[in-house]
Amino acid sequence: MAGILKTETSKGLALSAPASLYVGLLVAAPLGILVAYSFWTQSYVDIDKTLTWANYAEAATDPLVRHLMLRSILIAGAVTMATVALAYPIAYFIAFRTRKKTLWLLLITIPFWSSYLLRVFSWKLILGFNGVMNSALLSIGLINEPLTFLLYNEFAVVLTLAHAWAPFAILPIYVSLQKIDRALLEAATDLGCSKLERFFRVTLPLTVPGIIAASLIIFIPTVGDYVTPSLVGGSQGKMVANLIQVQFGPANNWPLGATLSLVAMASVGFVAILFVILATALGRKIR
Repeated sequence: MAGILKTETSKGLALSAPASLYVGLLVAAPLGILVAYSFWTQSYVDIDKTLTWANYAEAATDPLVRHLMLRSILIAGAVTMATVALAYPIAYFIAFRTRKKTLWLLLITIPFWSSYLLRVFSWKLILGFNGVMNSALLSIGLINEPLTFLLYNEFAVVLTLAHAWAPFAILPIYVSLQKIDRALLEAATDLGCSKLERFFRVTLPLTVPGIIAASLIIFIPTVGDYVTPSLVGGSQGKMVANLIQVQFGPANNWPLGATLSLVAMASVGFVAILFVILATALGRKIR
């Protein structure tokens, strides 16, 4: 018996070795390099490899870093809430209200047929001072002059990111809805529940895992997005990723950039874990 277990373990290790090597080279190694850089300092083009906490002290005391980090978390949270709120009805419709599920799922993936940058630039054309939105409102007489708050602020960033990440929210919620045993819904109806009561007592609690998955899929990468804030955010929509990009680019301060990256990762991880705990507890409570 021990020999069989040893053989199976050896086979498992042999099968997982390529994937482990791949993860080690492309994930663990770059992360280790970031950690090493965060304890070094840079003077012009030279790297001083003397270990120091100076970068972490600067990140902790710099008000700009705190401001951008808080703004990034708030924007990512707003994007997550807006996207999930809009995605849930669409996922519900596909799961329960139509037989052409494959067609609808195909339509949801259409945005991925074009470049991400093209989609961002499209929103820039829509929300611009002389863009589609202002032109349409002016033509029907709802406004007398173009609206200036549509672009280059947090609103534009949230709207653009919510559109870009919508399919990533719809699909996990749809899967959780599709997995619901329809007999449970029929039983709730037989017990006297109205459609609204059945939704809040049966459907919604059973889809909490899908909501959590969709929220994490959106929130985590959104915090680190720097392309969208650069194109549609302006000075009011900059996020911490833009500051990190500056450190690795024009500022040429890789150690500080590595430190800010690790601080951002830790902050996002803390918020994500807290969200999962609270969402799981809420899901159990409403059951």
